[in-house]
Amino acid sequence: MAGTPARTSIDKRTRHVRLRGKGALPALAAGLSFVACASFGGTPEGSRLHTMQASPNYAEGVFVNRLPTETDFGFAEGLALLREALSGPQIREPEEPVNVVALSAADLQGAASDDLRVRWLGHSTLLIEIEGKRILTDPIWSERASPVRFAGPKRFQPPVVAFADLPRIDAVLISHDHYDHLDVETIRMLGERRVPIFVPLGVGAHLERWGIARAQIREYDWWQEAELDGLRIACTPARHFSGRSLTDRNETLWASWAVIGQRRRVFFSGDTGLFPEFEDIGRRHGPFDMTFLEVGAYNTRWANVHMGPEQAVMAHKALGGRVLVPIHWGLFNLALHTWTEPAERLLAAAGQSGITLALPRPGEALEPAEWYANERWWPAIPWQTAHEAPVRSSHMPAEWLARYGPFSKPDARRVVEAASKPAAPAVSGN
Repeated sequence: MAGTPARTSIDKRTRHVRLRGKGALPALAAGLSFVACASFGGTPEGSRLHTMQASPNYAEGVFVNRLPTETDFGFAEGLALLREALSGPQIREPEEPVNVVALSAADLQGAASDDLRVRWLGHSTLLIEIEGKRILTDPIWSERASPVRFAGPKRFQPPVVAFADLPRIDAVLISHDHYDHLDVETIRMLGERRVPIFVPLGVGAHLERWGIARAQIREYDWWQEAELDGLRIACTPARHFSGRSLTDRNETLWASWAVIGQRRRVFFSGDTGLFPEFEDIGRRHGPFDMTFLEVGAYNTRWANVHMGPEQAVMAHKALGGRVLVPIHWGLFNLALHTWTEPAERLLAAAGQSGITLALPRPGEALEPAEWYANERWWPAIPWQTAHEAPVRSSHMPAEWLARYGPFSKPDARRVVEAASKPAAPAVSGN
C-alpha cells in the first residue's frame, strides 16, 4: 500500500475523531467523489456556518462530545477487524426471511392515534403516532445504507411498507448524517411531500444540496426546542460523531430527540455511546412513556459511540423510561456480532434489571401497556453474552454507573429463557 497507513486518533483538546494518513484513503475519496458526490451532501456556509460556530458544542472547526470519545484504530487493528469481518463465525445476516408485519395503505389509513401508537419499521426508523400527529425518525427506504447503489450494507428485507403507502407525516426527526440514518433518496421523497424535517446543526446543508426547500428544514442545537401543533420537539445531546465522506468528520452535529405532548412523552436516542446527560434529559423532559434506544452495531472497540444492550438499559433507567423499545438492529450488517445478539442480550439485561421491555416485530403496532409478550420472533442462533463480549463506554463517572448498573447475574442465557416466556398479549398488528 502506497503512502502512510491511515490511522484514526483522538484530538484530546477538541475530543473528536480525525483521520491521519495519505495515499490510499485520499485516492479512494477522490474516486468515490465521481460516483457519490451528491450523496455526500452539502457543506455548511454563510449564516448556517455562523450559527454552528456560535454553538458551545463547536470547537476548532468541528463539533465535539462532552466526554473524550476515543476510537483508536491502528493499521494492525484494522487488519484484525477485516479478518474477523471476512472469516468470523458469527451469523451476521438472516439465513431465512425475517418475520415481519407487512403493512399496506389500508393498515395506516385514518387519523393518527390521539394517545400513543408506535411501529418500528426496522433499524432506527419509527412511525410514531402521538396525540394526533405522525412523526418519522431516521427514515431509510433505500436498499443500501451507502453513498452508492451497487455496494455497501444491504437491507435484510424490503421495507415493511411502501413509501407511497405512508399516511400523512407531520414531521421527520434526523439524528445525524450517517448513511443508515440520513438517506438521500428517502429525504427527496419526503421533500416532495413538503414535510418539516428536524435536524441537528449543519445537517440542513445536506438537505439543501438535495433540493429540500429551506422552509422545510428545522435546524437545532442541543437543548433547543420547537413547537409542532401542540407538541414540543426537543433536540437533546448524544455521544457520537458525524460525516458522509473521508474529509468531513464531525462537521455536522449529532443528536437525540424528545417529543413531549400534553399526556405522552417519548425519547429517540439516534446513535450514541453512554453519557451522563441521560439523567439531565430525563429531568428536563421525562419521564418517558417509551424510550427508543440503540442496541446494535456495537463492539468493545467502538463502545464510546455505540452503547449496546446492557448500557441501553442503564440509559433507559436514567431517562426515567417506562417501556424500552430497541432500535438500530435487525436490518443491516454493520458490526461483527450475530444479527440476533442485540435482542438476546437485551432480554437478559432487562430480566436482570426488572425494566419493562417491548420487542415488536418490524411493522407491529405497539401501544402503552403494563406487560408485553416478548416472544422470540427471530431464530435461535449462537450469540455472545455481555460477559463474553463486554461493551463499556469509557470516562463514565463511577457514581453514575453505580446508580443504574451493573448487571451481575452470570448465566445470561438462563435469564433470557425466563424473560422470553409468553405473557398476556399487549401488542397488536393493526
